Amino acid sequence: MTSHPPPPPSGGGFPPSPPPSGFAQGPARLAGPTTDSSIYTPWFTRVLAYVIDSIPVYLLLAIGVVALITFQKVETLCAGDICATGNNGPSTTAYLILTACVVILLLFSLWNRGIRQGKTGSSIGKQIMKFKVVDDVSRQPIGAGKGVVRELIYFVFAWLCSILLLVAVLFPLWDAKRQSLVDKIMKTVCVPL
Repeated sequence: MTSHPPPPPSGGGFPPSPPPSGFAQGPARLAGPTTDSSIYTPWFTRVLAYVIDSIPVYLLLAIGVVALITFQKVETLCAGDICATGNNGPSTTAYLILTACVVILLLFSLWNRGIRQGKTGSSIGKQIMKFKVVDDVSRQPIGAGKGVVRELIYFVFAWLCSILLLVAVLFPLWDAKRQSLVDKIMKTVCVPL
């Protein structure tokens, strides 16, 4: 068999001309960091941490409700020879127990998801699920003050509108950095430990 010489280059036999100076060949690339969502904590992991953080809160609330149901005022009313005994609503003891439970659950939530999370980056639930909330730029915990403000924003969203809260907490499902609306406001992200 005989070998044939390679075909001439396209463009009429001339090699391609070099690009004009100052211009690069190929598609232009944008400078800056890329957003890889795999480095951020998944939404479902965040939900599990919230559930873990909520267990003590709901237990305290349940204790208060059980006290309301259990400790009832019992009064006897008599009209002539006929007397009737009946419950007349929760007693003062029941209201004191409920109030104590509500105060404790509010203080616990403030400490756990505000102060503790602000200082260390993780609430109890986030620590168990192995992730933390950090500043988007410095990647450091945001501090107790910002941690409390972050949780207060969630609280305000919940009281203003359930739809707003729902959008706020579902936002990580479609956001590139998996940030909730509150994370965007506070410029925080959730990252694995």
